[in-house]
Amino acid sequence: AHQLTAIELERLSHIGPEEFVQAFAKDYQQQAKDGSKEANKSKCSGGEGGSLNDMKKTRNLESYVQWFNRLSYLTASEIVKYPKKKQRVRIIEYWIETARECFNIGNFNSLMAIIAGLNLAPIGRLKKTWAKVQSAKFSVLEHQMDPTSNFNSYRSTLKAAMWRSEGATEERERIIIPFFSLFVKDLYFLNEGCSNRLPNNHINFEKCSQLAKQVMEFNEWKKVNCPFEKLPNVIAYLQHSAVLNENTLSMASFECEPPENTEEKDRYKTVKAETKQQLLQQLQEQHQQSQ
Repeated sequence: AHQLTAIELERLSHIGPEEFVQAFAKDYQQQAKDGSKEANKSKCSGGEGGSLNDMKKTRNLESYVQWFNRLSYLTASEIVKYPKKKQRVRIIEYWIETARECFNIGNFNSLMAIIAGLNLAPIGRLKKTWAKVQSAKFSVLEHQMDPTSNFNSYRSTLKAAMWRSEGATEERERIIIPFFSLFVKDLYFLNEGCSNRLPNNHINFEKCSQLAKQVMEFNEWKKVNCPFEKLPNVIAYLQHSAVLNENTLSMASFECEPPENTEEKDRYKTVKAETKQQLLQQLQEQHQQSQ
């Protein structure tokens, strides 16, 4: 949990407010499209011009969203690589404990990624494994991150974390790492759902104020220095170790616990065929490269 928090804070620190502006502002996107057309004209006439990719500097934001997906699939991959049920139970309980510690720290992004990983279909179907898991702690975490009523439980918890952070005397108590996808979604709907102009054509300062408030809060959260000792080996493993994709994850899951019903048996056949096809394709590509 400490090493995940170190990774999250490091990645957060690279995201500037301009990335949100560039990701959402309609005017900017239109300018970018127009700019790319002009750039193409300029290139045709021998001049230099920036492409749309040059203008859309949201790499850090996108990279952070990809990190969430990676952590979810890493959680799942770690579970299915153990053939023995007893080992899988231990790993699931380990991830639940890690998620709980992330919750205590205020690292809600890692918490949500782990919950998402434990809820992936190839993990959720391992009924014999889950039957042995002490899942009461997991139920509490799931309730905290329950999406119903627009993530009401999480929003209450986030507010409490913000109050704690404001009165904090130690760096550790200042940590707030929001569930990032939801944070971006909130900004997006605030930007898209409210008009820039009031009916009297005056600027909608309330909207500007709300957007500024949320981005300023985010700016404060990302300034926190990680109070935990960093373990390079653990951080490298979390960020770079091999992670199974959807099909290989499903195959590994079926090897752990064979398909039980018609739907699962059909899924197993489909995945097996797709995996075989992918393998043949890879072998052909390798063969062509060697030639």
